[in-house]
Amino acid sequence: MTPPRFRRRIDIRSRTDGGDSCVRAALEDDFHHFRVELAAREGRIAAVRATAARQPYTLCEGAAAELQQLVGMALSPIAHTVTRSVEARQHCTHQLELAGLACAAAARGLSTRRYDIEVPLREAGRTNALLWRDGTLLLSWSLQDDTIVEPPLYAGMGVRQAMAGWALQTLSADEAEAALVLRRCAVISNGKGLPLDEQPHARVTGLCWAQQPVRAAQALRVVGSTWDFSTSPQRLCADDEGWLAFEADASV
Repeated sequence: MTPPRFRRRIDIRSRTDGGDSCVRAALEDDFHHFRVELAAREGRIAAVRATAARQPYTLCEGAAAELQQLVGMALSPIAHTVTRSVEARQHCTHQLELAGLACAAAARGLSTRRYDIEVPLREAGRTNALLWRDGTLLLSWSLQDDTIVEPPLYAGMGVRQAMAGWALQTLSADEAEAALVLRRCAVISNGKGLPLDEQPHARVTGLCWAQQPVRAAQALRVVGSTWDFSTSPQRLCADDEGWLAFEADASV
């Protein structure tokens, strides 16, 4: 029997028309399912929008409007750049991260990119977090609680704080991007198996759009929004396939 495990897929596709490009990116995991579409012209973000197919709280999708702050920003091959261009805590963490990955794909001229992440349920605080990029295993971290134990390059690094600066200074742009994608999953996988539907609304943490003090009480829990992909990773982003292939007209 496959033990419970958190899974996430991020699927990115792009197309180019003359000097313009359009990038579509989908993210799905146990707790979230978002889509972001980004248009780029003359090296800058020309338009961006996001939608929620599944969200943990009723107000999460409302954070999509905040992504308009990115319009006009120069394209950057570093996905993390978008979080430094806005007040990240006033955004949906996952929509903003997805927009950053779409921006980086546009800057690099990537036609496709896929990340698959797996984090088994912790036992005595230990787990092994895995990330595949385009079908190839790229990262494998042994974790004790929120600290990476192995491999040696990452040993002693905490996944909650200060990792972004270290990764961007130490690793290649490609590996830093992958490491920060896995870092996010290592953190949110802690919610796997918790009775999240018992929360009436978002907690007041100030860490994201829905958890800001001014709206957390109105961000009601969407009961049943947590799904389990432990034995069915092929279902992740399966409903996005036609949209990602630009078969559905949702251009920005």
